[in-house]
Amino acid sequence: MIKRTLFFGNPAYLSTKHEQLVVRFPEDNKKEAVVAIEDLGYVVLEHPQITITTGLLMKLVQNKTAVITCDKQHMPCGFLQPMVGHTEQTERMRYQLKASVPLKKQLWQQTVVAKVDNQANHLLEQGKKALKLKRWIKEIKSGDPGNIEAISAAYYFQTLFNALDGFSRNQKGVAPNNLLNYGYAILRAVTARALVSSGLLPSVGIFHSNKYNAFCLADDVMEPYRPYVDALVYDMVETGCNIEDLNKNIKTELLKIPALDVVIDGKKSPLMVAMSRTTHSLQECFSGVSRRILYPEFS
Repeated sequence: MIKRTLFFGNPAYLSTKHEQLVVRFPEDNKKEAVVAIEDLGYVVLEHPQITITTGLLMKLVQNKTAVITCDKQHMPCGFLQPMVGHTEQTERMRYQLKASVPLKKQLWQQTVVAKVDNQANHLLEQGKKALKLKRWIKEIKSGDPGNIEAISAAYYFQTLFNALDGFSRNQKGVAPNNLLNYGYAILRAVTARALVSSGLLPSVGIFHSNKYNAFCLADDVMEPYRPYVDALVYDMVETGCNIEDLNKNIKTELLKIPALDVVIDGKKSPLMVAMSRTTHSLQECFSGVSRRILYPEFS
């Protein structure tokens, strides 16, 4: 089942009644909107004047709904997750924490191969050259000691947005970096939600290990999914719309990321469902059941 994403960009009062989310707006206290909590996958709270009851937060967390808060720049900055995401959580976390260095290097190799291949296929879809990326894939070794992941990313973005003067991939760079930042933040929340549901710790990565990063594993696993965000942003750039401002229409499009169609294991699936399959396959690698992470194939 595809879960819904709710976005709140105006002052609102959010509460719960009969297992439903109840929305009231200050300008019209008599008017209410009601949504079944079981249908919700993500709730994005952008406006600072949003009031939400603890009763509603409890039910959202129990439903494994990702509650995302935003900062003054309207960028996602916080993510509320349940303390217990799976009945076998303790055992699964133990396997994760005991994962050997060779295993983690092999898993990172698979991740980088999947990411670069998806980047190459996205470039080909847009009629751009991708021979270098296809060649570099063959050079990716266990642990990616040659840092092909970073080299490929630089070439990929330079080629993808070659028509935009002064563009380079930088969080504080010129547009459409703002769109990419927002999209990746949503993708990160999708990934963290799936990891928790699979009983894994989002903070303990297979490659990323920054002690200030609470979502190292999420940042690892989301890598092959980034080209889907890139494709969505690229299409918006091509329409000629104003990309300098993260307006409501652009955010509405980016909030469709969890429901984007992707192909995984030869079958079409919503991205959020595919991500759950990916995190489940990762858990099986940690526990010794499998040696392969299941990633989507961009087509």
